[in-house]
Amino acid sequence: MIKDSSTTTDRAPLSGSWGIHINWGTGIVIAIALFMSFILYFVVKVQSNSKYDNELVVEEYYKQDAHYQDEINQLQNAHDLSHQPTFDQTAKGITVTFPSEFDFTKLTGELSLYRPSNKKLDFEMPISLTNSNPSLLIPKTRLVGGRWDITLHWQYEGKEYMTKETVYIN
Repeated sequence: MIKDSSTTTDRAPLSGSWGIHINWGTGIVIAIALFMSFILYFVVKVQSNSKYDNELVVEEYYKQDAHYQDEINQLQNAHDLSHQPTFDQTAKGITVTFPSEFDFTKLTGELSLYRPSNKKLDFEMPISLTNSNPSLLIPKTRLVGGRWDITLHWQYEGKEYMTKETVYIN
């Protein structure tokens, strides 16, 4: 009697050329472990390399978030003005001009310049205007090329105002 080899159950499991036997469950575990190792490698690489700076936009964001409604009110106060301050790029830098309806000797405040790509370039300037010079100049020497977020926060006769502007320097 001739034995049919297709009906025998004595088959060896699948194996590589080295004779290693891996079932599908072990293969899944190995694949997950390799994937996790791949992801962890990049996490460690990014966290340890100073080229990838992971700084916060604002150091104390909870404290800033508590005053968010005040900021909304200040933005609305500025929006309700008949004329808002203007931001113009000139050869000397950025000129911030306030509307002529203000008495500039009573106007106080601060101008904050935020550089999203480099915290070290951020700076602030006090607002100091006279009736003969209703504009404030941000010198071009302090501005490197790229995006700048400008926040103008000022007070006039007890009322607070805020204007935000994004400027791109060439």
